[in-house]
Amino acid sequence: MHIGLIAGNGRFPFLVLDAARAQGHDVTIVAATEETFPELNDAAARHGSAIHWVSLGQLGTCITLLKNAGVTHAVMAGQVKHTKMFAGGIIPDLTFLSVLKQLTSKNTDGLIGAVASVLHDRGIELMDSTSLLQPLLAGAGVLTARAPNEDEQKDIEFGYRMADAVAGLDIGQTIAVKHLAVVAVEAMEGTDDVIARAGHLAGPGVRIIKVAKPTQDMRFDVPVVGLATIQAMRVAGASALSIDAGKTLMLDGDAIIAAANDAHIAIVGRVPPAPASSAGGPGASGT
Repeated sequence: MHIGLIAGNGRFPFLVLDAARAQGHDVTIVAATEETFPELNDAAARHGSAIHWVSLGQLGTCITLLKNAGVTHAVMAGQVKHTKMFAGGIIPDLTFLSVLKQLTSKNTDGLIGAVASVLHDRGIELMDSTSLLQPLLAGAGVLTARAPNEDEQKDIEFGYRMADAVAGLDIGQTIAVKHLAVVAVEAMEGTDDVIARAGHLAGPGVRIIKVAKPTQDMRFDVPVVGLATIQAMRVAGASALSIDAGKTLMLDGDAIIAAANDAHIAIVGRVPPAPASSAGGPGASGT
């Protein structure tokens, strides 16, 4: 299969490229000029993959490049900071303007869902962004040498209800808790900044809860942790991390666990709750 890789920042696009090529797929990359690490050029060259650099907002150009390459399936991999939507400097083309005009709010699900719909209309299907990286999805249970102690476990369990609610509203997917109180909530700034803010506000001993959305679309905005997450926790003095098993990518694999063990940080994989019934109940989607 010839796969399109729509790349944002971080290591996620590199891992998708490596996995796709290892599985025998051809890959054409469209990289966000404002976000994607320039080292992706070297990775593309090693794999013999074409790479095109496109400014954020140039959705029509992205689609044209993928269509000209014969791509019918694409993967979105890597973060695009939501603040870029509001900081100015992004010039939307007519295709992206048509997407923006359809939106009632510029949250992640609405925006990327609308982009996915435009891609579909142009003959390009977005794939599950984890489909090539199944071994990197978090497992269930205690993942580190140390399990959460009683106080940490109480904070983690306390935090689940709030984290699930915030994620369900598509505000963010991470909260920080200490002594059964919510210290910090993620919005547009990203997980590492939330951890840093929590450490500044509450000092050592905060617990980090990162969840998938109740109706997580695995094609985009999948929860991700990496070595940077553990480093941010170490600096902030955060002592425990809960992530959703089967829904969270651990980009650095065993290195994350080793770093957490070295910092005496406990990591657990929660089995996420089943989505509420869509048959008219409170979990029904209105989008």
